[in-house]
Amino acid sequence: MDDKAKIAAQGRWLNRLAMADRPLLAAVLGLPLLAGALLVAQALVLASLLHRAIVEGAAVAALWPDVLLLAAILLIRIGLGAFGEVAAVGFGEAIKRRLRATLVGELLGRPPVWTASKSSGGLSSTVLEQVEALDGYFTRYLPAMVQAAILPIAFAAIAFSVDWIVGLLFLISAPLIPVFMALVGWGAEAASRSQAAALNRLSGRFADRLRGLVTLKLFGQDEAETARVRLASEELRVRTMRVMRIAFLSSAVLEFFAALGVAGVALYVGLTFLDLVNVRGTELTLAAGMFCLLMAPEVYQPLRLLAAHYHDRASAKAAVAAIEQELDALPMAATLSTQPAGATVAAGPALVELRGVALHDPAGRPVVDALDLLLEPGAQLAILGASGIGKSTVLEAIAGLRTFAGEIRLDGRLLAEIAEPDLRDRLAMLGQRPRLFAGSIADNIRLGRRDADHAAVRRAAQQARVVDFADALPQGLATQLGEDGLGLSGGEIQRIALARIYLRNPGLVLLDEPTAHLDSATEALVLDGLAEFARGRTLLVATHSHAVAARMDKVFRIAGGKLLPAPKPALVRNVGAA
Repeated sequence: MDDKAKIAAQGRWLNRLAMADRPLLAAVLGLPLLAGALLVAQALVLASLLHRAIVEGAAVAALWPDVLLLAAILLIRIGLGAFGEVAAVGFGEAIKRRLRATLVGELLGRPPVWTASKSSGGLSSTVLEQVEALDGYFTRYLPAMVQAAILPIAFAAIAFSVDWIVGLLFLISAPLIPVFMALVGWGAEAASRSQAAALNRLSGRFADRLRGLVTLKLFGQDEAETARVRLASEELRVRTMRVMRIAFLSSAVLEFFAALGVAGVALYVGLTFLDLVNVRGTELTLAAGMFCLLMAPEVYQPLRLLAAHYHDRASAKAAVAAIEQELDALPMAATLSTQPAGATVAAGPALVELRGVALHDPAGRPVVDALDLLLEPGAQLAILGASGIGKSTVLEAIAGLRTFAGEIRLDGRLLAEIAEPDLRDRLAMLGQRPRLFAGSIADNIRLGRRDADHAAVRRAAQQARVVDFADALPQGLATQLGEDGLGLSGGEIQRIALARIYLRNPGLVLLDEPTAHLDSATEALVLDGLAEFARGRTLLVATHSHAVAARMDKVFRIAGGKLLPAPKPALVRNVGAA
C-alpha cells in the first residue's frame, strides 16, 4: 500500500471511530449549526433594532419586543454552545475509552512472541499518549470542519440576497483561506508525524530505562543513560516547537485574509453611505448595511475556528500512524483469527504432538533439532537435565512463546491456528522467573482468575503451600508486596505463581523448574499439591531435580539436540515432609 492509500485508509478508520456513536456525533455536529442559524436571526434583529431606533426614531417602548427577542436569541445561543461543548467532551471520552479497551484487548490477543519483540514503553505510549492525541480531532476539529464547510457558504448566500456586492466579496475571499490552510497543513501533518514518533521513542525509552534502573546503576551506566534521555527530550522539544510554529503560521494566514474580507465589506458599506460608491440599483438602508457589517466577521469565524484546530487533525493522523506502526495494523482492520468457524476449545487433558521441531537461541545457534514427542492426554512427563540444554526453550515453544520450525499440535490442531485467548485458556505455564506486581499476595494470586473469591484464593494458596509463610505475616494473604515480589524469597515467589495456576482449569500444564529455590522438605509438600492439581491434566515439567522427575510417568533428556528417554529416578520420600 502506497503512502496516499495508507493515509486515506487511516482517515476512514478515524471516521469509523466517529460513526460508532451516531447520536452523540449528531449532537456534536448539529448543535453548532443550529447556533449558526440563530446567529443570522440575531444579526437581522439587531440590524432592524438599530434601523428603527436611528432612522425611524421609534420610541423606547416600541423597541422592547426586539430587545427581548435579541436577549432570548443570545441566551439560546449560549445554551447551545454549552451543550455542544459538553456533548463534544463526552463524545471524545467515549471514543477514547472504547479505543483503549480495543487496543488492550488487541495486545492481550497477540502472541507472546510478538509482544516480547516490542518495547513495553512504546506499547504503553500507544495506549495512553497516542489515543489521547485523538481527543482534539473528535471534540474540536470535526465540529469545526462541518461548520467551516456549511456556515460560510450559507452566510454568504444570505448576504448575497441582501447585497450582491457584499455576497460577492464573501464568495471571493472566503475560499482563499482553506487553500492556503491546506498548503500550510501539509507541512503541519509531516511535522506532527515526526513529533509523534519522537514522543513514542521517548516514552518507550523512559519506561524501559526506569524498569532497568537498578541494572543501569550496577553497571555504572546511569549518567550515560541520563544524557541519552536528555538528548531524546531535547529532540522532542525541537519537533514540538516546529509543530507550534506551523500552527501559528496557519493562524496568521487565516487572520490576514479574514481581515482583508472584513475590511473590504466595511469599506464598501461606508463609501456607499457617503455616496462615494453607487453600484446598487436601490438605496442601501441602515438595516441592510448593519446586517452586512455584523455578518462579515461571522462568515470567517468558522474558518478561523477550523484553522485554530487544524493542528488537531495533523496530530490525530500522526497518532493513528504511530498506532498502526506499533501494532502493525489498526485494530479494526487487524487480521481475524484463522481459527475455523464453529471450532470450540477442547476440554479435559490435552494431547500434545511435536513433529520435527527445530529451535534456535536468539543468537541463531541450534538448541534442538528434529524433536519428536507425543504427550498423551493425562500423561505426566519430565525433561531432566542440567541448565542450558534447551528444556525451557521446548516448553516456551509449546506455549507459543518462541518461533520454531516443524509442527506442534495441541488437541490435533496446529498451534498457529489456535486463537491466542483459546490457547491461554487451554494451557498454563510457569516460567523460571514469574512476575509479581506491587499489591497484596492475594491480588497476585488472583491474577490467575480475576473473578476468584477469597475462599478460592485461599484454597489455591494452601495447595501451593503459600499459606506456610503468608500466615506467619501480620496481614496474611493481604500482605502488600513490592514490585517483582520485593520482600519475598525466590521460592516464595515461585509458590505464589503456582497458586495462580491452581486457580485456573487448564488441560495442559507446563512448569519450568517449579521447585527451584526450595529445600527438600518444602519441595515434597509442593509436589504433593502439584500431584493433586495435575490429576486429570496433561503435565510437562522441565527440571534438574530428581525428586520432581521421580513423580512423573516418564522422563526424557535432551542430548545432541534430540529428546531421548531416560531412566526414571527412584522416588525418595522426605521424612520431615511426612
